[in-house]
Amino acid sequence: MTERIKQYLGDLFCVYTIISVAGAVVNLIAGTKTSNENVLVMFLICAAATFVLHLHRLFDGVSPLVMIIIQYLAACILIGVILLVASALTRPVTLKGLLEYYRSFTIPYIILAGLYYYRVFSETRKQEELIREIQDMER
Repeated sequence: MTERIKQYLGDLFCVYTIISVAGAVVNLIAGTKTSNENVLVMFLICAAATFVLHLHRLFDGVSPLVMIIIQYLAACILIGVILLVASALTRPVTLKGLLEYYRSFTIPYIILAGLYYYRVFSETRKQEELIREIQDMER
């Protein structure tokens, strides 16, 4: 259990760092600024998306494409809840703002989920090769 938590936190901090640096670069290029509220919401969204990606073991029985779609929809629902809470605590999020959040979430999610699944599937492939080598040595 502690190993999973360490893995989750490591992935979360890496993802948040990548998203933060990318956001800073975009802000520098576009000449815009961000608020502390946006930074906190960005962290919560990264935490939710990383949590959903770490649930991939629950979907071992379904195809990878179905798993990715279900996880994306679950992440969208979690983000909706986060935005509703943030909207209630600070200022209301408009419909245009909601669409902007989902657009801003979807693009990095697709890229980072692709990297995450590439890593997961390559580790699985390596483990399968090790199992085959062990089985061959036993014969």
